[in-house]
Amino acid sequence: MRYLILMICLVLVGCNPAKKPTQSVAEIKREVNSLMNDWHAAASEANYENYFSKMDSISVFIGTDASENWDKKAFQDFSKPYFDKGKAWDFKVLERNVYTSKNSEVVWFDELLSTWMGTCRGSGVLEKESNEWKIKHYVLSVTIPNDDIQKVIVATKERDSIFQSKFLK
Repeated sequence: MRYLILMICLVLVGCNPAKKPTQSVAEIKREVNSLMNDWHAAASEANYENYFSKMDSISVFIGTDASENWDKKAFQDFSKPYFDKGKAWDFKVLERNVYTSKNSEVVWFDELLSTWMGTCRGSGVLEKESNEWKIKHYVLSVTIPNDDIQKVIVATKERDSIFQSKFLK
């Protein structure tokens, strides 16, 4: 009887293998780099549909201003006038690092960008759903050299104080 139970357990375990990634990490990184490059290109070409089609319906975009924490709809509303004028923004990738989860269905990345604001950093999370990568979360940050941080603190002190007072009540 013990042998029968052991055999049944082995069969059940053998019939239910762990899900293994179907793509190599290198292939995933190529796909993600291509999607992100296309996403940035869509903005520079003011291609609204192409740009927002790469973002998940529940995606979040966090901009450089402390007040810019947008769900997709709010970000679309903010961005539409820029796209309608035929000039959104033009970010050129200088460097990107892509990391994958163990199951290869989630990736996160960081990137350095050349922008009209100077060097910026982007970071984000993508998830693969129905064989398609979608941007779930993106954060755009202005980089500040450590030697210049005191000047920035002085320049933003008054506005930061007003902004933070909303949260400190």
